[in-house]
Amino acid sequence: MFRLLAAAFLVFGLVLPARAQKPLVVGMELSYPPFEMTDEKGKPAGIGVELAEALAAKLGRKLEIQNYAFDGLIPALRTGRIDLIISSMTANEERAKVIDFSVPYMTTGLAILVGGKSDIQGIADLDKPGRRIVVKKGTTGADYAREKLKGATTLILEAEAACALEVIQGKADAFIYDQMSIFQFAKKNPGTTRGLLKPFQGESWAIGIKKGNAELKKQVDAFVTEFKASKGLEKLGEKYIQADREVFKEMGYPFQ
Repeated sequence: MFRLLAAAFLVFGLVLPARAQKPLVVGMELSYPPFEMTDEKGKPAGIGVELAEALAAKLGRKLEIQNYAFDGLIPALRTGRIDLIISSMTANEERAKVIDFSVPYMTTGLAILVGGKSDIQGIADLDKPGRRIVVKKGTTGADYAREKLKGATTLILEAEAACALEVIQGKADAFIYDQMSIFQFAKKNPGTTRGLLKPFQGESWAIGIKKGNAELKKQVDAFVTEFKASKGLEKLGEKYIQADREVFKEMGYPFQ
């Protein structure tokens, strides 16, 4: 009997610590600076990465980051290859049908990149025959163009840089994407592009969680709420995008 008990304790002694130390596997697309990217040494870096690191530390788990194309993140979550998505992902009704979301950690919106000499002044100017719009695959910008801009021609590309290049080279009239990215592309290409930065659709970014994982969602929600209250996100904003936030504030387009 003693041998059986000893064996049982040995087994549980091996299994329980392994469970406690199971890594938190977070999926993100590491091509979206300054939120999710790689540094000069090829290591994950950015606001989303530091958010993931703080979350893993709070949960007492080692962090493992896996790089996916943006449109591959939800399938990876649903099939259990990753535990969470932290990739500047907008929480919307369509995505919420297949995955759960945490409470929001950032507020932003959709904006438009147009040519430097374009006559386009807003989203209403895009829904016309002859307009050519580019969007990134799997994004809310792509969803908006498909559902609301049926009078225009929409081209779906894999990368945001390729979308911006279409506008820079005059091959497309507009690129619909998030506010911060549009600002960055317009700032880097002042002669050939212009950013229409006032959001025509407000959005919130949140952490993606597999449906049915109520305990993890509870933990993530508690972390995000506490992290925001302790000014954790504000400090990350100061570290990575303070100058851009000031410009947005001056223009009256708060990026929080």
